[in-house]
Amino acid sequence: MNIPSGRILSGRALSTAAALALTGFAALPTAADAQSVEQFYKGKTVNVYIGFTPGGTYDIFGRMVARYIGKYIPGQPTVVAQNMPGAGSFKAANFVYAVAPKDGTALGIVSQTVALEEALGTPGVQYKSAELNWVGRATSNIEVQLTWMTSKTKTMQDALTNETPVASTGPGSPSEGYPRLLNGLIGTKFKIIGGYPGSTDGLLAMERGEVDGALTSWNTVKVSRADWLREKKINILVQYTIERSPEIPDVPTFVELGKTDEDKKILAFYVSGGEIGRSFFTTPGVPKERVAALRKAFSDMVKDPDLLADIDHMKADFIPLDGEKLQKLIEDTAKVSPAIIAKMQTHLRAGQ
Repeated sequence: MNIPSGRILSGRALSTAAALALTGFAALPTAADAQSVEQFYKGKTVNVYIGFTPGGTYDIFGRMVARYIGKYIPGQPTVVAQNMPGAGSFKAANFVYAVAPKDGTALGIVSQTVALEEALGTPGVQYKSAELNWVGRATSNIEVQLTWMTSKTKTMQDALTNETPVASTGPGSPSEGYPRLLNGLIGTKFKIIGGYPGSTDGLLAMERGEVDGALTSWNTVKVSRADWLREKKINILVQYTIERSPEIPDVPTFVELGKTDEDKKILAFYVSGGEIGRSFFTTPGVPKERVAALRKAFSDMVKDPDLLADIDHMKADFIPLDGEKLQKLIEDTAKVSPAIIAKMQTHLRAGQ
């Protein structure tokens, strides 16, 4: 049988043709790539993972974002808030970083010290905060150390002489980090009592007498626990800020408690988490157009009249920041000097 010449490809020609065909196939957009942002989100569910239990400001802002952001995301997906407490919120941070779908359908809100704890090499950190895509900040934050009215520790001076049990939500959380640094740098005698899933649990433990003190945001105190202020049921020992808030001008700041310039630098670095405050992020690997859409949705959402009315009704602090500036804040945290980190680690790990 005669086979016409030119009808049979040589092995080399066949390989070349196959390679070209595969290259052309690989260059074709997948269905997901070809979708617009609106097409992708239409009919989807976006989950907001909240790293703490219900009741505190992380939960309040997490649920608020879940309530409002959906109508500003193209395609208007359903948005659902889920509490995922554990390990000072590292459980949620690690989950969103490594496990949640990397497509823009998962948002997280975790401890404001998320980048700081990574820089410190805190055990349990399994994420890279700068690889997360930061979407926006609802507010910066002032946290305060409280003791109950029955405690012998009513001022920071008292904390230098009295052993003062305080509630902690776990290693890496401010409720543990701040007292440890105070113990190491200025000689307070805070006794860290762990095992509380969230700040609300710590406040309840203080009220029940399980511990003398707890940490929470100033906003939580003045909004959710205003009766404690009116009835003088609590002592405010310190505000974890660089400068005193005009609302509590007689309460010393964390930074001013430092005895040396180096101490003050350490305290200022640790308290910088307050600038991160109540911030939201999505996973690594999200297509850039979806990240941009989420950031725009967040920026549009914080101007929503109904959301602003809710904020006003709650008398909550509300100091938004856009995602691009927030991303830079997170990245700058990694630039602190190794000497500062090393000394801070020594104090934070003492007694663990």
